[in-house]
Amino acid sequence: MTYSSVVSRDSVRIALTIAALNGLDILACDIQNAYLSAPCREKIYCVAGPEFGSDVGKTMVVKKALYGLKSSGASFRAMLAQTIYNIGYRPSKADPDVWMRPATKPDGTRYYEYVLCYVDDVTISISGNPMEAIEGIKAVFKLKDDKAEVPAMYLGAGVDQVKTVNGTRCWALSSEKYLKTAIANIKEKLAKSNFRLP
Repeated sequence: MTYSSVVSRDSVRIALTIAALNGLDILACDIQNAYLSAPCREKIYCVAGPEFGSDVGKTMVVKKALYGLKSSGASFRAMLAQTIYNIGYRPSKADPDVWMRPATKPDGTRYYEYVLCYVDDVTISISGNPMEAIEGIKAVFKLKDDKAEVPAMYLGAGVDQVKTVNGTRCWALSSEKYLKTAIANIKEKLAKSNFRLP
C-alpha cells in the first residue's frame, strides 16, 4: 500500500465554512522530515555502498521510511493517524484525512474540532483552541521552524480571513494571490517583447 494523506479540496472548503459558522480558529503546521520520523512497515534491505566506510558491502536493514521508498507515504500516514487518534480525534467516514472530535464551547454550544492532513507536510487544526491538537502532534513529530501559524496557502489556494457584506468575518479559499502573480509574470514577459495585455 502506498497511500499518503490527501484531504480533498471540498473537505477543506467545508471545514473553513464550519470554522466561520462556529467562530473557530485555524492553525497549520509543517512536519519536518516527516517520512524519516516513521518506521518502515516492511523489511527493506540494502547493500552498504562506499559512503558507509568500513561497513561497505554489508547487508543493512532500512529502519526509517526514506523518501523515495514506495511504502514511505503509507508508513508516515499510519504513524500520523495513530498520533491523531491518540489525542482523541476520529477519522470521518466521508474523508479519512479529516479527523474530528466533539467539543463544547464555554457557553455550552456543542461543535466538532477538526484536523485535516495533506500528504506529509501540512496539518490544519480547526477548533476553539487549535494549539491543543498541534501540541499533541508536536509531542511525536518535529515541526518545521517549530511553529504553527494561520495558513496563508493550502492546496495551492490562498487562505484568507475575509469580511462579508454584513460584517461577519469568515475563512475563504481564494486563487486571487496566485492569479495576480501569474498576471504580473505574463505582463513582465510580454513587456520584454514590447507587447502588453489588452
